[in-house]
Amino acid sequence: MMTGYPTELIAVTALGCGWLLIGLLALARPHSVSWVARGLFPLGALAGIVLTGLALAALHHSAQTLVLPLGLPQLPLHLRLDALSAVFLLLIGATSAGISMFAAGYFRTGEGTAPGLLALQYHLFLASMLFVVLADDAFSFMIAWESMALSSYFLVTSQHRIAEIRRAGFLYLLMAHLGAVGILLCFGVLQGGSWQFSFAALRAAHLTPLWASIAFFLALLGFGTKAGLVPLHVWLPEAHPAAPSPVSALMSGVMLEIAVYGLLRVSLDLLHAQVWWWGLAALGLGLLTALYGVMFAAVQTDMKRLLAYSSIENIGIIFLGFGLTVVFQAFRMPVLAALALAATLYHCLNHAFAKSLLFLGTGSVLHATGERNFGRLGGLIHRMPWVAWLVLAGTLAIAGLPPLNGFVSEWLLLQSFLFTPTIPHDFINMLLPLGAAGLVLAAALSGYVMVKFYGIVFLGQPREARLAQARDCGRLERLGLLWLAAGCVFLGLIPVQMLALFSRVTEELLGASLGTLSQHWWLLAPLSAQRASYSPVAFMFSIVAFVALTLLTVRLLYHGRVRRAAPWGCGGSSLTPRMQDTSEGFGQPIRQIFEPFFRLQRELPTPLERAPHYRVQVEDRFWFWLYAPAAALVQRIARLASVVQQGRISVYLLYSFLTLMALLVLVL
Repeated sequence: MMTGYPTELIAVTALGCGWLLIGLLALARPHSVSWVARGLFPLGALAGIVLTGLALAALHHSAQTLVLPLGLPQLPLHLRLDALSAVFLLLIGATSAGISMFAAGYFRTGEGTAPGLLALQYHLFLASMLFVVLADDAFSFMIAWESMALSSYFLVTSQHRIAEIRRAGFLYLLMAHLGAVGILLCFGVLQGGSWQFSFAALRAAHLTPLWASIAFFLALLGFGTKAGLVPLHVWLPEAHPAAPSPVSALMSGVMLEIAVYGLLRVSLDLLHAQVWWWGLAALGLGLLTALYGVMFAAVQTDMKRLLAYSSIENIGIIFLGFGLTVVFQAFRMPVLAALALAATLYHCLNHAFAKSLLFLGTGSVLHATGERNFGRLGGLIHRMPWVAWLVLAGTLAIAGLPPLNGFVSEWLLLQSFLFTPTIPHDFINMLLPLGAAGLVLAAALSGYVMVKFYGIVFLGQPREARLAQARDCGRLERLGLLWLAAGCVFLGLIPVQMLALFSRVTEELLGASLGTLSQHWWLLAPLSAQRASYSPVAFMFSIVAFVALTLLTVRLLYHGRVRRAAPWGCGGSSLTPRMQDTSEGFGQPIRQIFEPFFRLQRELPTPLERAPHYRVQVEDRFWFWLYAPAAALVQRIARLASVVQQGRISVYLLYSFLTLMALLVLVL
């Protein structure tokens, strides 16, 4: 523990309070869009940039602690800033800076809620996530966690006059509290019978293997619900489309990763030992989540629902890395566990930047066109070039293409899987290659999904005539998109430096680091350059040189002349938007290959129909297997319980009298 004054921790705490103050200032002029959007949101973005710098500074220092005389008697608030907290504070600060700057230009009419109230909820959401990461006792953690859930609920239901959005918000709140119950029970088990709530006391408690396993799986339930782990994911594709786009970006790019932070904190810090089958269970759920998410993303017809299912896929990849970390640590292989944990942390950061960029891009498209349906979009690269080119960076990053950031974390995770044959357990050696194969399949399908997303929205011809009126995003929105796109490129080019920062986390949690990643700043060699290495800078210069050489060759051969000709129209006189591949057509191969995973409802045209109409609706089987029967059971019980509600005070007094008599009989 750091001796001396906890400078960075105090500064970060002050920034969290600053976000709260910004939210309260919004209430001074709650209906003024210029005051909220042009004044307070840029101030919140500046706070995010400062938080990024403080987090980077904290990664070079030892852990810092602070006790605030707040809260209940005998329950002060404990705060702690260590390497794991610093990484996620870096994620919160850097990502929220771009989102807040975009929101300054995006929120014009309050998105259904008064602008001042929306700003209060937004900055309370940011502050809550910050204090979740800083919390060093169960009491303050749960306060911050519930504040995060409630503020995000109100943000999801900003347009609360729409019944569909109210239903999505209710489902989100229900699942959020289900997860909170799991986390609360987990902390109760970790206490081991004592009344000490601080994380230091929980670390000192020694649990039996049975109770440790119960605590781990309660944490997996609680944090997995918030992260969108299958089959606890049903709220995510409903809440993300309902929320305003900057809120969707915060929820997908930041809040889901905060759930990963909570699981890492409990599993690798508060629990002393790891058991290999814990990791195998997390790895199996991660593999199911990744494949399930990417399959459903491929068949979506709504932009934001596609990105929501893509977030589920990326959470699955993160859980693959987490599970592999636990397996390696259980078999006393700390260096390989450090490699898997570093890949997990890197993918959290990469997903935060890339997915936030994509959600903000869809917000710009939605503002410009009023459409989220793929079937009514197309050709927007000509009308919205800034959005199109910046969103392309996020698309390539999520698809895992080098030299952008998404490739680095997936490559590192695959390298971790390649070392699994060294595990001294035949059963695990037989199963883990399936995880590697699933990771490769999910990455390939993710590329397929991103081709669909970008191609249908921005390329080709407009599918609606009114798309000609679309306008590009404003300056503040461009600045936010540019910040996140630059982050995708920057994180892809400096993996050696980023992994050196992550080594502080692996040293604290696992007792091992990756050691010398490379003798050169531009060459990434996780364990051995002879085994595997990757140079993003060399890869980028190769691409630039190839493109420049191609352009130069064309220029010299054609001497600057341009020859134009009409494209071949397959024998037709002209190309029309109806000749382009649709979203349904793009997803048809996936529907056919993985049809058992989907619940399909088809509406087919009749042979004599003059205007044939075809429609297919893809639904989630888990909803009808788990949640619909549970909802029906609760409604049945509620109807039975309603019999006792007679609406007469004399009957209610009789119930009270009978209850009192029964208690007296039991006491006597």
